[in-house]
Amino acid sequence: MPVRPVLAVLTASAGAALLLTAAPAAGAASAAPAAESVTVDPTGRIAADGTITLSGTYRCTGSTGPVFVSSSVAQGTSSTRHNIGGTRAVCDGVERRWVNSGRPSSASLTPGTARVQTTVTELRPFGFLPLPAFHAVHGQDITLVADPAATA
Repeated sequence: MPVRPVLAVLTASAGAALLLTAAPAAGAASAAPAAESVTVDPTGRIAADGTITLSGTYRCTGSTGPVFVSSSVAQGTSSTRHNIGGTRAVCDGVERRWVNSGRPSSASLTPGTARVQTTVTELRPFGFLPLPAFHAVHGQDITLVADPAATA
């Protein structure tokens, strides 16, 4: 058998083997969890004094400055968003819990549906100024329920 056809068959076989071994790796990579994310639990708590407590999970990687999980809430048709605290975050790729509590300046929030916006923000050093770098942002509707422990 001449040498050229043998080389062509070997080259084609090697190429096919390479494609077959690469295909499962590509499929596995697409099934991996997102590197950076933030979630909000579907229920938040509102105490008798108006303190709101929100919670969820976050995952972030690759920070060089301090990172925080912040949250805000709005209710009804109002465009006013109320800041509900911030939690220091650890950006090591591990999914972690966050809990923020705060009392808005106005007592306009009540049990019921509310819209929450949550952001994982890094204060990245840039010269003399720390500039915000966003790792993850999420908004969703939740239900605020009266906190029974706070009314007892």
